[in-house]
Amino acid sequence: MNRREAIQKAALTLGYAISSATAFGVLHGCKAKPDLVYKPDFFTDEQALTVSELSEIILPRTATPGAKEAGVPGFIDSLLKEVYTREQQAKFLSELSTFEEEAEKNYGDRFGSLKKEDQLAFVKKKHDEAMSSVGAAGVEGWWNSGNEKETPFVMTIKELTLVGFFTSEPGATQVLQYNQVPGPFQGCVPLEKVGKAWAT
Repeated sequence: MNRREAIQKAALTLGYAISSATAFGVLHGCKAKPDLVYKPDFFTDEQALTVSELSEIILPRTATPGAKEAGVPGFIDSLLKEVYTREQQAKFLSELSTFEEEAEKNYGDRFGSLKKEDQLAFVKKKHDEAMSSVGAAGVEGWWNSGNEKETPFVMTIKELTLVGFFTSEPGATQVLQYNQVPGPFQGCVPLEKVGKAWAT
């Protein structure tokens, strides 16, 4: 599976089109490092902690690796540093700061330092608010409007987490159906299994 196909599958999972900044970054080789110890290049340590915890809430470890283990926080950090414009970077950091301030106002501490149940409750609250603001246009309205500025922060981080995960090795090979290109050689396959012979 190549990254273009992975983006299409992630879009189907999300139920809407991937935003241009995210798609551009993935298609131009921005890769996550599947390290458990994440050292940010773009974020501060506190920002990196929040992004890491947010991504793990969106995609926690189950029978397959979670967002942290798949290197999603590093993917997001690299994407913002290497691909996002200064305006997009500033918007993301401003919204991240607002998210942190609201978490502290509601729970008395920065998001990364909250108890897991408080983190989950706050993310659910923000996600529910975002979904209730969709209106008649549906989720696709945020992207099809041509104005990514309208996208709520929690949906932006959700998008980045899912794209980062499904273009990582664990996401692509353990969660999605994976067909290695060019694939295994099968020299003798009965015609009834193939259905038709391959064109040459």
